[in-house]
Amino acid sequence: MKLADSHCHLNYKGVFEQQPEVLARARSAGVVAMLNISTRENEWDAVIGTAEREPDVWATIGIHPNEADSYPEVDTERLVARAAHPRVVGIGETGLDYYYEHSDRARQQASFRSHLAACRQTGLPVVVHTRDAEADTAAILKEELGKGSFLGVIHCFTGTAEFARQALDIGFYISISGIVTFKNARELQETARWLPRERLLVETDAPFLAPVPHRGRPGEPAYVADTCRFLADLRGEDVEELADATRANFHALFAKTIA
Repeated sequence: MKLADSHCHLNYKGVFEQQPEVLARARSAGVVAMLNISTRENEWDAVIGTAEREPDVWATIGIHPNEADSYPEVDTERLVARAAHPRVVGIGETGLDYYYEHSDRARQQASFRSHLAACRQTGLPVVVHTRDAEADTAAILKEELGKGSFLGVIHCFTGTAEFARQALDIGFYISISGIVTFKNARELQETARWLPRERLLVETDAPFLAPVPHRGRPGEPAYVADTCRFLADLRGEDVEELADATRANFHALFAKTIA
């Protein structure tokens, strides 16, 4: 298999301490592309630095909704400026998180809109985090798309089938993490069965959400192979073909990875 891990945090504790070994294991497992996601401005340099050193790693720049209160100064202009780096291929992760509510909802929404404006200006796709906020996430995406087009992905999808259809209707991709392998993820598994293959990505969200059979360990990009195998079995598809399709989708969405 040749796979793309569409969302991982290679500079987070649990991965960073052994980053060379983690990358080696990923490559041995067939992972040929990894997207290193940022969540705070103070980690942008490190996230981009990893992508500069590793030819199969790319970076995003963004502010996670739970960090929105801490970075009110990160506006569209600042995002656009940093997105010009050749190894930055996406904007995010951004979005809304009403589960933890570590940041004020209004501040989260303002930050989200700033990121989407940066997507319009740069042509880069957005990486969206949403938790307990489907209605507002969908409404903001539709409103902002009315100002000009952009592409994106709902990362680590755990939402309703209705929200999946809304995301697909606006042209977004949906990324499935190791959560799909969990015994209690029945609703997600049902959705994952019918998602169109041409809009499907796979991810680890490492160091979080290690799939079965790695539960209890820090996640790492190598484990995206386990998620892909599970998905292929769930969907009744050939695993090599699904790996190829999700990798092609990754490069189609994050077009700077093939520039």
